[in-house]
Amino acid sequence: MVLASRLTCRWQAPALALVLCLGSLPALAGTAAPLPAPDPGPALPYIVGLHEAYLTPQYWAARLPDADVPMLDRAQVDAQNARMRREDDHIQDIARLPAAISAAQLRASIVALSSWPARPLHDSHGTLVSSALRQDIEANLALDALPASTAPQYGLVVHRAALRTFPTRQRVFSSSEGTDIDRFQESALFPGDKVAVVHRSADGAWLFVHSERYSAWIEARHVATGRKDTVLGYGAKGPYRVITGAVAHTAFTPEEPRVSRLQLDMGVRLPVLADWSPAQPVNGQQAHASWVVQLPVREEDGTLQLVPALLPRSQDSSADYLPLTPRLLLAQAYKFLGERYGWGHDYDTRDCSGFVSEIYRSFGVLLPRNTSAQGISPALDRTAFTAKDDAATRDRAVAALRVGDLVYIPGHVMMAIGHVDGRTWVIHDTAGGSWKGPDGVRVQAHLNGVSVTPLEPMMASDTLRYIDRITNIQRLRPPTSPQSP
Repeated sequence: MVLASRLTCRWQAPALALVLCLGSLPALAGTAAPLPAPDPGPALPYIVGLHEAYLTPQYWAARLPDADVPMLDRAQVDAQNARMRREDDHIQDIARLPAAISAAQLRASIVALSSWPARPLHDSHGTLVSSALRQDIEANLALDALPASTAPQYGLVVHRAALRTFPTRQRVFSSSEGTDIDRFQESALFPGDKVAVVHRSADGAWLFVHSERYSAWIEARHVATGRKDTVLGYGAKGPYRVITGAVAHTAFTPEEPRVSRLQLDMGVRLPVLADWSPAQPVNGQQAHASWVVQLPVREEDGTLQLVPALLPRSQDSSADYLPLTPRLLLAQAYKFLGERYGWGHDYDTRDCSGFVSEIYRSFGVLLPRNTSAQGISPALDRTAFTAKDDAATRDRAVAALRVGDLVYIPGHVMMAIGHVDGRTWVIHDTAGGSWKGPDGVRVQAHLNGVSVTPLEPMMASDTLRYIDRITNIQRLRPPTSPQSP
């Protein structure tokens, strides 16, 4: 489903012409021809063209002659991330914030996010949000209490936490019926994420923070503040454990509830306390069957402490970021298959742009947070489309997609996984989806999660295909490779 909003799946229609010569794009899996398709298994009902085997990453990897050849090696990933930090304004270096931020600058940062929508909003009961509630929420911004200058404080996130448009838990919706897409939900941060705290709400329960990829409101109880060098130095040196499952959890411990059964999402990297004595229990449990990792916790006064915790070896993790190969990229994407769609990382899950971000994060690759930023990022190899690009041009581009390419339509992103029998297949985290049934009538589905679908039949309306609405295709390419004309 195409979601038109200024929030998580925001979109800015580019006014750029086609920047890559589509006819010169190589076929899937490089210049080598794809291998014969394995038996796809029985056809499945409802989803157009879907077969049982398409729901496994092994099916798509088996078709690739270079499934285990790195798309980028570790040095190239590092160079790509440096390019992202250098060229994309959506990536923020919080270490370089000024020692004092003026009231005008801080107000501008807050207002850029926390502006009341023009459309009517409803609460979870379908009732229109009252003017009194609006006044209370806006008053909690405490804009009138901004000092002449503010010195940033630095902190670590101690628990997966929502990033909000306003300092409130109040959920609001665009209609009186749908309650899935909370218009005040922006994103989420994970344990160990670094933030700069620049403002506090009037009730003291919320902080306005800058993080590497986002600025928004977060509940104060999820942030522990400390010395700048301690915060920015957290996890700067290995050894590490990188979460490679969709989610992992620390071991349960009644001795230290703050790190008990803590959710860790894909791509989170934690420092390992390699020198921990095997004879010394961690929170009442021997560590022989777990990794001893270091996690931030918040003391009662809000200050930061770093404590040991156990990450069981049964949880899906790696000693470092994974090698970026097509086979592993497919495997990582499929670990989310069937997960419920969560707008702005709601429901402890993720949305379309969060989905692709976390896949690539498990390989150590940095992407902007929102589709609006990802699709136009100058730090990726971008193919841009305008209304002047006809259907044939778009179809050729789709036929040339490679595993891992990101395809953007307004408000949505999909990841290419392969081609079979003249169709291009994608995996994406989607709130909806539609295609034409055998009778020619458009089927409006409620996929509402991570799904595998063909791209060509997907319809944005009764007359427009998804392909007709593609605005950008983004690809990771070695920085040293020749650029396409």
